[in-house]
Amino acid sequence: MRENIFRCAPKAFGTDEKKDMPELFLPVTQRSQWEGMIKEIRIHGITEKERGRMYHILVVDDEEKIRTLIRKYAEFEGHQVTEAENGMEAVSLCRRDPEKFDVIIMDVMMPELDGFSAVAEIRKVSAVPVLMLSARGEEYDKIHGFELGVDDYVVKPFSPKELMMRVTAIMNRARPKSANSHHRQAKFEGLCLDFDGRIVTVDGVRAELSPKEYDLLVYMVENKNIALTREMLITNVWGYDFYGDDRTLDTHIKLLRKSLGPYSKFIVTLRGVGYRFEG
Repeated sequence: MRENIFRCAPKAFGTDEKKDMPELFLPVTQRSQWEGMIKEIRIHGITEKERGRMYHILVVDDEEKIRTLIRKYAEFEGHQVTEAENGMEAVSLCRRDPEKFDVIIMDVMMPELDGFSAVAEIRKVSAVPVLMLSARGEEYDKIHGFELGVDDYVVKPFSPKELMMRVTAIMNRARPKSANSHHRQAKFEGLCLDFDGRIVTVDGVRAELSPKEYDLLVYMVENKNIALTREMLITNVWGYDFYGDDRTLDTHIKLLRKSLGPYSKFIVTLRGVGYRFEG
Protein backbone atom coordinates (compact mmCIF):
# COMPACT_ATOMS: atom_id res chain seq x y z
CA MET A 1 0.00 0.00 0.00
CA ARG A 2 3.05 2.30 0.28
CA GLU A 3 2.73 3.26 -3.39
CA ASN A 4 -0.75 4.65 -2.66
CA ILE A 5 0.40 7.22 -0.12
CA PHE A 6 2.79 10.17 -0.12
CA ARG A 7 4.95 11.51 2.67
CA CYS A 8 4.48 15.10 3.83
CA ALA A 9 7.56 16.11 5.84
CA PRO A 10 7.38 18.83 8.55
CA LYS A 11 9.46 21.22 6.42
CA ALA A 12 6.56 21.38 3.94
CA PHE A 13 4.81 23.74 6.33
CA GLY A 14 7.67 26.23 6.14
CA THR A 15 7.89 26.86 9.88
CA ASP A 16 10.77 26.78 12.36
CA GLU A 17 8.81 24.53 14.69
CA LYS A 18 9.67 21.32 12.83
CA LYS A 19 10.19 19.36 16.01
CA ASP A 20 6.51 19.76 16.86
CA MET A 21 5.31 18.68 13.43
CA PRO A 22 4.55 15.00 12.81
CA GLU A 23 5.25 13.44 9.44
CA LEU A 24 2.00 13.06 7.57
CA PHE A 25 1.23 10.12 5.28
CA LEU A 26 -1.71 11.05 3.08
CA PRO A 27 -3.59 9.27 0.27
CA VAL A 28 -2.17 9.95 -3.20
CA THR A 29 -5.69 10.72 -4.40
CA GLN A 30 -5.73 13.73 -2.05
CA ARG A 31 -2.17 14.88 -2.78
CA SER A 32 -2.99 17.93 -4.89
CA GLN A 33 -5.72 19.07 -2.50
CA TRP A 34 -3.56 18.81 0.62
CA GLU A 35 -0.46 20.24 -1.02
CA GLY A 36 -2.54 23.25 -2.00
CA MET A 37 -3.61 23.71 1.61
CA ILE A 38 -0.08 23.30 2.96
CA LYS A 39 1.23 25.78 0.41
CA GLU A 40 -0.98 28.48 1.89
CA ILE A 41 0.86 28.17 5.20
CA ARG A 42 4.05 29.35 3.50
CA ILE A 43 3.16 33.00 4.02
CA HIS A 44 5.08 35.73 5.81
CA GLY A 45 5.00 39.36 6.76
CA ILE A 46 1.45 39.38 8.20
CA THR A 47 0.83 42.81 9.70
CA GLU A 48 -0.95 43.44 12.99
CA LYS A 49 -3.86 44.91 11.05
CA GLU A 50 -4.18 41.69 9.03
CA ARG A 51 -3.97 39.65 12.19
CA GLY A 52 -6.85 41.55 13.79
CA ARG A 53 -8.31 40.22 17.02
CA MET A 54 -6.85 36.99 18.39
CA TYR A 55 -9.09 34.15 19.51
CA HIS A 56 -8.85 30.96 21.55
CA ILE A 57 -9.96 28.22 19.16
CA LEU A 58 -10.91 24.66 20.12
CA VAL A 59 -10.14 22.32 17.20
CA VAL A 60 -11.95 18.97 17.43
CA ASP A 61 -11.06 16.26 14.92
CA ASP A 62 -10.01 12.63 15.25
CA GLU A 63 -7.46 13.06 12.43
CA GLU A 64 -4.19 14.44 13.78
CA LYS A 65 -3.08 15.75 10.38
CA ILE A 66 -6.14 17.97 10.13
CA ARG A 67 -5.76 19.29 13.69
CA THR A 68 -2.10 20.00 12.92
CA LEU A 69 -2.93 21.80 9.69
CA ILE A 70 -5.50 24.05 11.36
CA ARG A 71 -3.36 24.65 14.44
CA LYS A 72 -0.28 25.69 12.45
CA TYR A 73 -2.24 28.10 10.29
CA ALA A 74 -4.24 29.53 13.23
CA GLU A 75 -1.16 29.98 15.42
CA PHE A 76 0.69 31.64 12.56
CA GLU A 77 -2.10 34.21 12.48
CA GLY A 78 -1.70 34.70 16.23
CA HIS A 79 -4.60 32.65 17.56
CA GLN A 80 -4.37 30.31 20.55
CA VAL A 81 -5.40 26.72 19.81
CA THR A 82 -6.49 23.83 22.01
CA GLU A 83 -6.95 20.39 20.43
CA ALA A 84 -9.41 17.60 21.17
CA GLU A 85 -9.45 14.29 19.32
CA ASN A 86 -13.11 13.39 19.87
CA GLY A 87 -16.48 14.81 20.85
CA MET A 88 -16.35 13.55 24.43
CA GLU A 89 -13.10 15.40 25.07
CA ALA A 90 -14.54 18.59 23.58
CA VAL A 91 -17.67 18.39 25.75
CA SER A 92 -15.53 17.79 28.84
CA LEU A 93 -13.37 20.85 28.10
CA CYS A 94 -16.43 23.07 27.61
CA ARG A 95 -18.17 21.81 30.74
CA ARG A 96 -15.01 22.46 32.75
CA ASP A 97 -14.87 26.10 31.58
CA PRO A 98 -17.82 27.25 29.41
CA GLU A 99 -16.20 30.64 28.73
CA LYS A 100 -12.74 29.34 27.82
CA PHE A 101 -13.09 29.23 24.03
CA ASP A 102 -14.07 31.98 21.59
CA VAL A 103 -14.97 29.58 18.77
CA ILE A 104 -15.00 25.83 18.10
CA ILE A 105 -14.04 24.08 14.85
CA MET A 106 -15.76 20.69 15.11
CA ASP A 107 -15.53 17.62 12.85
CA VAL A 108 -18.72 15.63 12.33
CA MET A 109 -17.59 12.01 12.01
CA MET A 110 -15.63 11.01 15.13
CA PRO A 111 -15.45 7.98 17.42
CA GLU A 112 -17.00 7.92 20.92
CA LEU A 113 -19.19 10.98 20.26
CA ASP A 114 -19.91 12.52 16.86
CA GLY A 115 -19.73 16.25 16.24
CA PHE A 116 -23.49 16.84 16.10
CA SER A 117 -24.03 15.12 19.46
CA ALA A 118 -21.10 17.03 20.94
CA VAL A 119 -22.57 20.35 19.82
CA ALA A 120 -25.93 19.44 21.37
CA GLU A 121 -24.20 18.79 24.70
CA ILE A 122 -22.04 21.90 24.51
CA ARG A 123 -25.10 24.05 23.79
CA LYS A 124 -26.42 23.08 27.25
CA VAL A 125 -23.58 25.00 28.91
CA SER A 126 -22.27 27.44 26.31
CA ALA A 127 -23.36 29.55 23.34
CA VAL A 128 -19.82 29.56 21.87
CA PRO A 129 -19.87 29.87 18.05
CA VAL A 130 -19.29 26.56 16.24
CA LEU A 131 -18.00 25.87 12.74
CA MET A 132 -18.58 22.30 11.56
CA LEU A 133 -16.16 20.33 9.35
CA SER A 134 -17.27 17.31 7.38
CA ALA A 135 -16.25 15.16 4.44
CA ARG A 136 -19.98 14.89 3.71
CA GLY A 137 -21.77 17.80 2.08
CA GLU A 138 -25.30 16.47 1.90
CA GLU A 139 -28.05 19.02 2.51
CA TYR A 140 -29.51 16.87 5.30
CA ASP A 141 -26.27 17.09 7.30
CA LYS A 142 -26.07 20.86 6.84
CA ILE A 143 -29.70 21.37 7.88
CA HIS A 144 -29.18 19.18 10.96
CA GLY A 145 -26.15 21.25 11.94
CA PHE A 146 -27.93 24.57 11.46
CA GLU A 147 -30.91 23.33 13.48
CA LEU A 148 -28.49 22.61 16.34
CA GLY A 149 -27.34 26.22 16.13
CA VAL A 150 -23.96 25.89 14.41
CA ASP A 151 -22.72 29.06 12.74
CA ASP A 152 -21.09 27.66 9.61
CA TYR A 153 -20.47 24.37 7.80
CA VAL A 154 -17.34 23.61 5.77
CA VAL A 155 -16.85 20.55 3.57
CA LYS A 156 -13.46 18.81 3.42
CA PRO A 157 -11.01 19.24 1.81
CA PHE A 158 -10.87 22.93 2.67
CA SER A 159 -8.57 25.91 2.35
CA PRO A 160 -7.10 26.81 5.77
CA LYS A 161 -7.00 30.47 4.72
CA GLU A 162 -10.71 30.41 3.91
CA LEU A 163 -11.35 28.58 7.18
CA MET A 164 -9.68 31.38 9.17
CA MET A 165 -11.65 33.98 7.20
CA ARG A 166 -14.84 32.17 8.15
CA VAL A 167 -13.77 32.14 11.82
CA THR A 168 -13.12 35.89 11.67
CA ALA A 169 -16.50 36.51 10.02
CA ILE A 170 -18.27 34.48 12.71
CA MET A 171 -16.52 36.38 15.49
CA ASN A 172 -17.21 39.76 13.90
CA ARG A 173 -20.92 38.98 13.91
CA ALA A 174 -20.79 37.68 17.48
CA ARG A 175 -18.92 40.71 18.81
CA PRO A 176 -21.19 42.79 21.07
CA LYS A 177 -22.12 46.30 19.98
CA SER A 178 -20.99 49.39 21.85
CA ALA A 179 -22.97 50.09 25.01
CA ASN A 180 -23.31 53.71 23.90
CA SER A 181 -25.00 52.89 20.61
CA HIS A 182 -28.66 53.76 20.17
CA HIS A 183 -30.96 50.87 21.08
CA ARG A 184 -32.61 49.84 17.81
CA GLN A 185 -35.80 47.87 17.36
CA ALA A 186 -38.17 47.04 14.51
CA LYS A 187 -41.71 45.67 14.45
CA PHE A 188 -43.75 44.13 11.66
CA GLU A 189 -47.17 43.11 12.99
CA GLY A 190 -46.37 40.42 15.58
CA LEU A 191 -42.73 40.09 14.51
CA CYS A 192 -40.36 42.12 16.70
CA LEU A 193 -36.59 42.52 16.39
CA ASP A 194 -34.31 43.88 19.10
CA PHE A 195 -31.14 44.54 17.12
CA ASP A 196 -28.84 45.29 20.04
CA GLY A 197 -30.13 42.47 22.20
CA ARG A 198 -30.14 40.09 19.19
CA ILE A 199 -33.64 39.00 20.19
CA VAL A 200 -36.51 38.12 17.85
CA THR A 201 -40.03 37.51 19.13
CA VAL A 202 -43.03 36.09 17.29
CA ASP A 203 -46.33 37.13 18.86
CA GLY A 204 -44.51 37.81 22.12
CA VAL A 205 -42.67 34.48 22.19
CA ARG A 206 -38.92 34.49 21.70
CA ALA A 207 -37.90 32.77 18.47
CA GLU A 208 -34.92 30.42 18.70
CA LEU A 209 -32.85 31.52 15.72
CA SER A 210 -29.35 30.30 14.95
CA PRO A 211 -26.74 33.09 14.72
CA LYS A 212 -26.72 32.87 10.92
CA GLU A 213 -30.53 32.93 10.68
CA TYR A 214 -30.54 36.07 12.84
CA ASP A 215 -27.87 37.78 10.72
CA LEU A 216 -29.78 36.92 7.56
CA LEU A 217 -33.03 38.31 8.96
CA VAL A 218 -31.38 41.53 10.16
CA TYR A 219 -29.75 42.17 6.79
CA MET A 220 -33.04 41.64 4.98
CA VAL A 221 -34.95 43.86 7.42
CA GLU A 222 -32.34 46.62 7.14
CA ASN A 223 -32.83 46.43 3.37
CA LYS A 224 -36.59 45.88 3.38
CA ASN A 225 -38.53 46.23 0.15
CA ILE A 226 -35.28 45.94 -1.83
CA ALA A 227 -34.65 43.04 -4.19
CA LEU A 228 -31.62 41.25 -2.77
CA THR A 229 -29.74 38.96 -5.11
CA ARG A 230 -28.31 35.69 -3.87
CA GLU A 231 -24.82 37.12 -4.33
CA MET A 232 -25.67 40.18 -2.21
CA LEU A 233 -27.06 38.04 0.59
CA ILE A 234 -24.14 35.64 0.64
CA THR A 235 -21.50 38.37 0.49
CA ASN A 236 -23.05 40.59 3.17
CA VAL A 237 -24.28 37.91 5.57
CA TRP A 238 -21.41 35.45 5.34
CA GLY A 239 -18.85 38.23 5.20
CA TYR A 240 -16.37 36.60 2.76
CA ASP A 241 -16.14 35.22 -0.75
CA PHE A 242 -18.38 32.18 -0.70
CA TYR A 243 -16.94 29.01 -2.27
CA GLY A 244 -19.52 26.49 -1.13
CA ASP A 245 -22.83 25.32 -2.53
CA ASP A 246 -25.22 28.28 -2.85
CA ARG A 247 -28.01 25.99 -1.66
CA THR A 248 -26.70 26.86 1.81
CA LEU A 249 -28.52 30.19 1.44
CA ASP A 250 -31.77 28.43 0.53
CA THR A 251 -31.35 26.16 3.55
CA HIS A 252 -31.02 29.15 5.87
CA ILE A 253 -34.04 30.87 4.29
CA LYS A 254 -36.06 27.69 4.77
CA LEU A 255 -35.07 27.44 8.44
CA LEU A 256 -35.68 31.16 8.99
CA ARG A 257 -39.17 30.97 7.52
CA LYS A 258 -39.95 28.03 9.78
CA SER A 259 -38.79 30.03 12.82
CA LEU A 260 -40.90 33.07 11.89
CA GLY A 261 -44.11 31.07 11.61
CA PRO A 262 -46.96 33.16 10.16
CA TYR A 263 -44.59 36.06 9.54
CA SER A 264 -42.54 34.09 7.05
CA LYS A 265 -44.88 35.80 4.60
CA PHE A 266 -42.61 38.86 4.78
CA ILE A 267 -39.79 36.93 3.04
CA VAL A 268 -40.68 36.81 -0.63
CA THR A 269 -38.84 34.64 -3.16
CA LEU A 270 -37.81 36.42 -6.34
CA ARG A 271 -37.45 33.60 -8.84
CA GLY A 272 -34.12 33.73 -10.64
CA VAL A 273 -32.95 36.68 -8.53
CA GLY A 274 -33.01 36.12 -4.78
CA TYR A 275 -35.27 37.33 -1.97
CA ARG A 276 -36.98 40.45 -0.62
CA PHE A 277 -38.30 41.33 2.84
CA GLU A 278 -41.64 43.10 2.37
CA GLY A 279 -42.57 44.89 5.55
